[in-house]
Amino acid sequence: MSTMYEKIDELMDRRLKVELGGGDARIDAQHNRGKLTARERIDLLLDEDTFVELNSFIHHRATNLGMDKMEAPGEGVVTGYGKIHGRLIYVFAQDFTVFGGAVGEMHALKISRIMDLAAKSGAPVIGLNDSGGARIQEGVSSLSGYGEIFYRNAIYSGVFPQISVILGPCAGGAVYSPAITDFVFMVEKTSQMFITGPKVIEAVTGEKISSEDLGGAKVHSSISGVAHFTADSEPEVLNEVRRLLSYLPQNNMETPPVMKVEKDDGWNDELIDIVPIKGTKVYDVCKVIEQVIDDGEFMQVQSDFAKNIVVGFGRIDGYTVGIVANQPKVMAGGLDINSSDKLSRFIRFCDSFNIPLITFEDVTGFFPGVNQEHGGIIRHGAKILYAYSEATVPKITVILRKAFGGAYVALNSKSIGADVVYAWPNSEIAVMGPEGAANIIFAKEIQESIDPAATRALKIAEYREKFANPYIAASQGMVDDVIDPRETRMKLKEALEMLRTKKETRPGKKHGNIPL
Repeated sequence: MSTMYEKIDELMDRRLKVELGGGDARIDAQHNRGKLTARERIDLLLDEDTFVELNSFIHHRATNLGMDKMEAPGEGVVTGYGKIHGRLIYVFAQDFTVFGGAVGEMHALKISRIMDLAAKSGAPVIGLNDSGGARIQEGVSSLSGYGEIFYRNAIYSGVFPQISVILGPCAGGAVYSPAITDFVFMVEKTSQMFITGPKVIEAVTGEKISSEDLGGAKVHSSISGVAHFTADSEPEVLNEVRRLLSYLPQNNMETPPVMKVEKDDGWNDELIDIVPIKGTKVYDVCKVIEQVIDDGEFMQVQSDFAKNIVVGFGRIDGYTVGIVANQPKVMAGGLDINSSDKLSRFIRFCDSFNIPLITFEDVTGFFPGVNQEHGGIIRHGAKILYAYSEATVPKITVILRKAFGGAYVALNSKSIGADVVYAWPNSEIAVMGPEGAANIIFAKEIQESIDPAATRALKIAEYREKFANPYIAASQGMVDDVIDPRETRMKLKEALEMLRTKKETRPGKKHGNIPL
């Protein structure tokens, strides 16, 4: 008869086998690729000694194609919970040393269980993805497993933050789970995402392309917009995940953590020299943002995609804010298809997780062109209007310089629900820019004058004085106050404090129908 000590020895042997994953040779191969193991990644991501593993002894039940003779320690994925910055986090890390991290029925079950626990306890889920895709030997059971994960990604969207970190190949159906999650992180040169790989593309279309050029971090961060953040190494990217979480609440019923900051009066002399008075001169709006937020610490989201719009997280007086800003040094800050998508999704994330929105506006309009019109700028631009109108978090706008036409309305104007709108004294708010308006309204007068150039300049000045200054909008209640640029931080602090207890509801419905 065996003793309890023998049973414990057996337990420890089984646990050690699971922890070794595919074994020393495959762990060495993983390291030789410049990649960490699933457990090493978890250790880097979480606070020290906080990880608790769950379902470590789950095992596949497939018998076909030799699977009855194949062991898969841990089922190719490590799941559990731990802490980041002392707060509860759920995590799964696919183990490439076991079946190449391929997803089978029980692999998917482990991930689904973690997500269900996260929903019950209200905590973020981080997925560390490193997988060869579906486990072919398990057939449709593998596909069903993917479906179970996709379903949870969707129904838990907006319930708790979901973050995907791509740390190796991510192909076929495997890319859709990260695509549904809130944020995607990638590592330069080791992460790839694509629906069909290079070999399939070459066989079907004849096009030759490398995995990196098809779906590497650079491609998805700058061209497709699939990735939100990239880094040069795994430790760097996992540290960025930790940084992002410091701005976010645990779930949709909480507000983000508040950081202690040194109190200040909010007056900043440097702001007065950043934005040129002349509307055609460029500047970097990030310099404005950095002067307004705490310690200039701005975590920009999708910084290499649709650069004409800037979105990201910062803090004002210790409180997290979501920041949206036109970037005049790229496409004059105009709105196009990609920037509309980038902006709208960021607004909806902030609204889902109780993060106030601050919009810094300097926009001439939606970007003109046949490609934009045929690509559906109407449909994409409408997403901005929908997202701002739908959002019930505190919404504040600061008009830095230009606010023209439909873009003025779309970028959190009073008419679509802004709580407070400030304008700098140099700002121009109108149906269109003074130059364009004068050319249309006074076309005949300019053409018939003795000196058309002088007449045109006179009419532009006349239009600017009568229609394009902030005091006209302020007189009609579209601007709450015209402020000294140097007091912008102070005014934002006051408005955010005033709006901290804001409550606003929308008509009861199943859900709206955003123009996707």
